[in-house]
Amino acid sequence: MKPIVAIVGRPNVGKSTLFNRITRSRDAIVDDLPGVTRDRNFGDARWNDKAFTLVDTGGFAEGDVDAFAPHIRLQVEQAIKDADAVVLVLDGKGGSSPFDTDLIQTLRTVEKPVFYVVNKIDGEGQEKALFDFYGLGVDRLFPVSAEHGYGVADFLDELTDGFPGAPAKDELPDAIRIAVIGKPNAGKSSLINAILGEERLVVSDVAGTTRDAIDTAFTRDGKNYVLVDTAGIRRKGKVSQRLEKFSIIKALRSLERCHVALIIIDAEEGISDQDARVAGYAYDRGCGAIFLLNKWDLVDNRDGKALKRMTENLRMTAKFLSFAPILTVSAKTGQRVPKIFPVVDQVFAQYAVRITTGQLNKVMEKALERTPPSLHKGKRLKFYYATQVSTRPPTFVSFVNFPDAVHFSYQRYLVNQIRETFKLDKTPLRLLLKQRTGKNPDFLNKKRTPVRRKRKRREKR
Repeated sequence: MKPIVAIVGRPNVGKSTLFNRITRSRDAIVDDLPGVTRDRNFGDARWNDKAFTLVDTGGFAEGDVDAFAPHIRLQVEQAIKDADAVVLVLDGKGGSSPFDTDLIQTLRTVEKPVFYVVNKIDGEGQEKALFDFYGLGVDRLFPVSAEHGYGVADFLDELTDGFPGAPAKDELPDAIRIAVIGKPNAGKSSLINAILGEERLVVSDVAGTTRDAIDTAFTRDGKNYVLVDTAGIRRKGKVSQRLEKFSIIKALRSLERCHVALIIIDAEEGISDQDARVAGYAYDRGCGAIFLLNKWDLVDNRDGKALKRMTENLRMTAKFLSFAPILTVSAKTGQRVPKIFPVVDQVFAQYAVRITTGQLNKVMEKALERTPPSLHKGKRLKFYYATQVSTRPPTFVSFVNFPDAVHFSYQRYLVNQIRETFKLDKTPLRLLLKQRTGKNPDFLNKKRTPVRRKRKRREKR
């Protein structure tokens, strides 16, 4: 496995900025507000042809009154335990602090390389700020500017000096990427912790605990997965803080790089319009989808009909995801959590299906014969040719003489015929209609072609 490097430090010293600089990404949310990062955030990095995994952690200090401080400290301690090297980031503008002394004393007990980085040093003229930190009893300090890149190259040379230089391989090739989305406090982080069997993510009753989109790669029953925990998505009218807006943007972007969305719904509260909006975000981005009714252990099901009522309500509220399976789970007790992944595998198998052109056109031809399309300005609509152009989700293109004249209900009829014939009942399907250009094969109207030729021959005679 690639070496793991953990970045630690007190709040607002620039850990996430350094993380983004080294990983050459914007995966970690950066803001002037202290305490933005709470969970461990993993990223792939490479320097001097040496690959390693970088871990961003939340800032913490002894005596911190933040309600999340104990949870953040637990995450930091776990990151240090799992790491092969630790980077302590110090604030070059704010100077040394008693909290830095506490962190250094903690790291002295760690039997692994520790690198001390003084951040916010924008040039040689500001390196005099390092003298203040030598009083902490540190032998070597690395002056850097995470924002502007000053000194980062020299620091990385030292950091990666002892790392293996073998080319990095993808540890989880062909992994199924699963986004966990939902309203705030629906139990997204709790579900991921239940799946992984460890306190991988900070969990709290306070809504909005998760801010970054956190990727977690793992293997289950010989199959590779990547779970993406996202920030809770509230209605636009209730989002006021800039930080929350950034978190929601990252949550929506995570859907664009995922195959299957687990839409978490608080079953105790019931189905809401916002749940349908969140589901709509997954549908618009073409993700496979599974509804998880979480906190099922708290639902009043004395008459045994709670699931039926909630399913009917959900199908009415989110009609566009009528193909999405529905499962009842409890992240807190672990109830039916293991049953999620067999369903994920089924959804992904359909999501990545490939149908041959011949099979597709046979289905289209039968559908057109069974229910012909309506006329357009006295002219018959002709479907000339259909083919699958992509997977994930399965996307088909059919060439038509008047594509804009095809009613959406007839287009939906054709999609349902494809879905029924090929047993694609758990994945989104897309059928695009395009104007015929050139001479595409007239596959779907081939039975009528000889008739027109005979008429022309009779007219010539």
